[in-house]
Amino acid sequence: MGRAIHPGQVEGQIQGAVAQGIGWALYEGYAYNDQGRMLNPNFLDYKMPTALDVPPIEVLIVESPWAGHPYGVRGVGEVPIVPRPRPSPTPSMPATGARLTELPMTPERVLRE
Repeated sequence: MGRAIHPGQVEGQIQGAVAQGIGWALYEGYAYNDQGRMLNPNFLDYKMPTALDVPPIEVLIVESPWAGHPYGVRGVGEVPIVPRPRPSPTPSMPATGARLTELPMTPERVLRE
């Protein structure tokens, strides 16, 4: 990261990206019935994490000024979400014996596996 001109905004950007990654891994996914009709086509039915679903996120800003900019800044953007979540057997295997291979890792998928 470059120099944090607005540390509060950088912290918010990182927290938002982490929350988005949690949503991808645990909540967000399309559901279809046997006829191929989408069962969750709106934001009432499509589950996304809320503030109650996301744990406190501690942000540590490490500044490393970029020589290519007069103020040493870089864009934060969605950098925290670049290493996107992947299905991992690590959290669920020891407790359930289930090896999940697709996202989201919902309780229904764990039960099915």
